[in-house]
Amino acid sequence: MIVLRDILYKVTLEKVVGNTGVTIRELHFDSRSVGLDDVFIAIKGALSDGHDYIKTAVDQGALAVICETMPAQIVNGVTYVQVADSKQAMAVLAANFYGNPSESLKLIGVTGTNGKTTISTLLYNLFTDAGFECGLLSTVKIKVGKKEYKATHTTPDSITINKYLAEMVGAGVEFCFMEVSSHGIHQKRTEGLYFTGGIFTNLSHEHLDYHKDFKEYRDVKKKFFDELPKNAFALVNADDKNGSVMLQNTLAKKYTYGLKSYADYKAQILENQFSGLLLKINNNELWAKLIGSFNAYNLLAIYATAELLGLEQMETLQLISALESVDGRFQFTISSAKKVTAIVDYAHTPDALKNVLETINAIRTGNEQLITVVGCGGDRDTTKRPKMAHIASQLSTKAIFTSDNPRTENPESIIEDMEKGVSPENYKKTVAISNRKQAIKTACQLAEANDIILIAGKGHETYQEINGKRTDFDDFKIVNELLTALNK
Repeated sequence: MIVLRDILYKVTLEKVVGNTGVTIRELHFDSRSVGLDDVFIAIKGALSDGHDYIKTAVDQGALAVICETMPAQIVNGVTYVQVADSKQAMAVLAANFYGNPSESLKLIGVTGTNGKTTISTLLYNLFTDAGFECGLLSTVKIKVGKKEYKATHTTPDSITINKYLAEMVGAGVEFCFMEVSSHGIHQKRTEGLYFTGGIFTNLSHEHLDYHKDFKEYRDVKKKFFDELPKNAFALVNADDKNGSVMLQNTLAKKYTYGLKSYADYKAQILENQFSGLLLKINNNELWAKLIGSFNAYNLLAIYATAELLGLEQMETLQLISALESVDGRFQFTISSAKKVTAIVDYAHTPDALKNVLETINAIRTGNEQLITVVGCGGDRDTTKRPKMAHIASQLSTKAIFTSDNPRTENPESIIEDMEKGVSPENYKKTVAISNRKQAIKTACQLAEANDIILIAGKGHETYQEINGKRTDFDDFKIVNELLTALNK
């Protein structure tokens, strides 16, 4: 039995109408999910306002309503709690409702533009291999020990987060690794959580359709570190100029990692091949199966985090050597006949695409073609489209512009936006094919022996979204099928 009064702890109340001593069943912010004796939290969203659905929630049996504005109609027997910020209140309510589970395990948040999924997933894998019960909250999946759930957001809503964290506590999980997005921070989804540590990867052009400018995007990320407790750790990339910004006001213990700058945790790339990386980390050499300088940063962050969480150095190095690439992150296959290398990567920002292409160019001998298939998502930041096209055409032998997830936009219009970024000297290197499967097929047909194909933008996603409808579409599966068919 959970009493409403008990979960209002640490929630700033402006007005209460009714009895807070009632026993409640569940929390919901979607009126369609509300049932008898539930609490409905009215959230003001970008597309709709939960306050418009208070009556619907009450008609369906809501026993209590949390809102920023009291409704005109007050129903007897229903408790109404007015708060200044429903999103913040929901996060605190959810934490209290589920017994503040983040305080009963070691929760590590990973934030930044690129690298969040790789670092959080590989930390989960490393600590699981070390014999610990672990949890994962990522873009790709949610894991409670070995049990797996499908993820729908980079950072889920606060009720979902606390529900899974509570399940983790019940399952004996000791460490949970969580992606923390700028949307999640800005929308207060991580409020009320107790983090043992925070990791900052890097900051580049992303989500400027949501945040008004780069400064706001950076400051939202910084807020996560500002709110870390003093006995937590804050680990930041010293080679990113925004790393020092993240540490400015944090109470947490401060640590840095880097390949170029002075840092607490230092790495050097000794070899970089398609078969992996030879790294020197704090004077210890190790061979890793991951590829590229961006993964050198990821592995260094993982090494530092493992040490900060108490793992022994040599054990950590051995475990890192065994780590495999995350689905859709520089995931590659080599065709049996022509030995064409096809790489699928989630790179959907200018910086991520540049990193992947520079990594490939550093490995290739120069005689092979590098054919890049890339698109940009619809209903998202339009300013990055010409930048993505410029990078693809500049750093590739041939660039094929295509659809990503066009959503409600015309794919041709998205490609036109991209083409505006192509320099005149690179026009002849580009072609536009809006059908993504046909674009990938064209890349496979153009590829000669030992050439390299990069398919960027969707990575782990197994669908394509067009006009609100999702259809099955897996870049890695499709390129494998096409290369196999062409080899026959």
